[in-house]
Amino acid sequence: MHGVDLILTLTGGLVAALVGGYITQRLKLSPIVGYILAGLVIGPYTPGFVADRQSAEQLAEVGVILLMFGVGLQLHIEDLLAVKRVAIPGAIFQSLVATAIGAVVVVNAGWGLSAGIVYGVALSVASTVVLVRVLADNRQLHTPTGHIAVGWLVVEDLFTVLVLVLMPAIFAESGGRTVPVAIGLALIKVVTLGGLTIVAGGRLLPWVLTRVARTQSRELFTLAVLAIALGIAVASAQVFGVSMALGAFLAGLVVGRSEFAVRAAADALPMRDAFAVLFFVSVGMLLDPGTLLDDPQMLAATLAVVLIGKPLAAVAIVALFGYPLKVALSVAVALAQIGEFSFIVASVGTSYGVLTADATNTLVAAAIVSITLNPLLFRSIGWMERWLTRGRAGTAAPPEEDHVPRFAIRAVVVGYGPVGRTVTRLLRDNDIEPTIVEMNVDTVRAVRETGLHAIYGDATHPAVLGEARINEARAFIIAVSPLEGVEEACRLARAQNPDIRILARATHVREARHLRMAGADVVFSGEGEVALAFTTEILGGLGATADQIDRERLRVRTELA
Repeated sequence: MHGVDLILTLTGGLVAALVGGYITQRLKLSPIVGYILAGLVIGPYTPGFVADRQSAEQLAEVGVILLMFGVGLQLHIEDLLAVKRVAIPGAIFQSLVATAIGAVVVVNAGWGLSAGIVYGVALSVASTVVLVRVLADNRQLHTPTGHIAVGWLVVEDLFTVLVLVLMPAIFAESGGRTVPVAIGLALIKVVTLGGLTIVAGGRLLPWVLTRVARTQSRELFTLAVLAIALGIAVASAQVFGVSMALGAFLAGLVVGRSEFAVRAAADALPMRDAFAVLFFVSVGMLLDPGTLLDDPQMLAATLAVVLIGKPLAAVAIVALFGYPLKVALSVAVALAQIGEFSFIVASVGTSYGVLTADATNTLVAAAIVSITLNPLLFRSIGWMERWLTRGRAGTAAPPEEDHVPRFAIRAVVVGYGPVGRTVTRLLRDNDIEPTIVEMNVDTVRAVRETGLHAIYGDATHPAVLGEARINEARAFIIAVSPLEGVEEACRLARAQNPDIRILARATHVREARHLRMAGADVVFSGEGEVALAFTTEILGGLGATADQIDRERLRVRTELA
């Protein structure tokens, strides 16, 4: 019956998450709220269908592994280094403040110091998914606010990974060893694992992915990435005795430093998203609304830490480093929520008996409230700034380290065959900076050696176009044909940049109408260009004038449109 329970739980969880996510999305809220509430609907504390918790936890474990792999894959140290002056001390200070206040709250509630520290750490880390979504929706992701907030999150993520490494050493059975000895042995294991993964894996994994990429098989590449993530995660637990989440994080770190990072994110991480949804659903299944009514003070205190304590610490640090009040408020509000890492920390704490079910219950409820309020609070930043600066003079300019140089005119070119090379040369000759998107890994390497910016990935994936900064480009040129999913590429480019000019290449004339419906401004087809070439050659041979040839070419184009 366990297999049936697994299927029922998987189906029920996905269906409930779809409905909950759709409703919250339509309400302009984070879909994470919908996923957690979906777990509540199929959980044991509400009437109707009840999913199997054991099956949900197994699926959630895969979600945690893939979530941590994604964190490592998308961890850009460059984002941190760009704003290191404020992000590193700011994140450390805020994390310590949130942990300390959270610990005081929990100790006063009678849960003990160990529970207080774990609970405080869970409150100190914000959700990457929520923060990036809020910044992107408010067009703040590529501003000083976005740079600081993302760099801040990098520090928080690294801090939380360190906590996850140390928790088993501190709270697990030590076999008679003292806590310092247990921590020392754990750090030795982690350093050994990290060294093997980064040094040996840094050579082996790109070699494996290169061979797989040359097969031009999307399925094999996706399987390779998933096998790497799950394989290193399981090996970390079985061989080194550390958490699978750490192994997955290190695997993502190695792949993320390679040229395969963008394609791995585009091809393999949709699988991560599906299991991450199930992870949030499993968290929602833990929520018992009835117990919240028994101790509303604990929920109120927790929300005070997340919505007041953390933001005040962030505002103080950012303002201290000379940033305008609006930037300080924006960073603080963006970080005033908790999410996936908080649940992972709480889950580990619960597994070692440090946190109780009531603590996790309160944490989940606080996450729902903070994630729901976050977009609304972010939209009120202008009002907050006006209220706080009544009668004050202007604010200082942000430090120069946040200014990111950009080319005045940019274009994205898909494909670097004969047509793509010609188009790229023409763009550069006219001072337009091209970004090449190419599916041949050897071609990408060769292009990069010439000094051009090239991305290995599929242009039909939003993550690849995002990496190419399609939102900042003037033109999107599809120079390869046939391109599987070319209509989807046009739609995605138009959705991310409504003002962009899209030039597409097609094999057959009949494809042109569909491409224009998908968003292409101009479509060139092989059949059409051959017809035009024949028209020009025949008329020229018959002695037609240039005007006659132009008229006939226009007529042929109209007929073939």
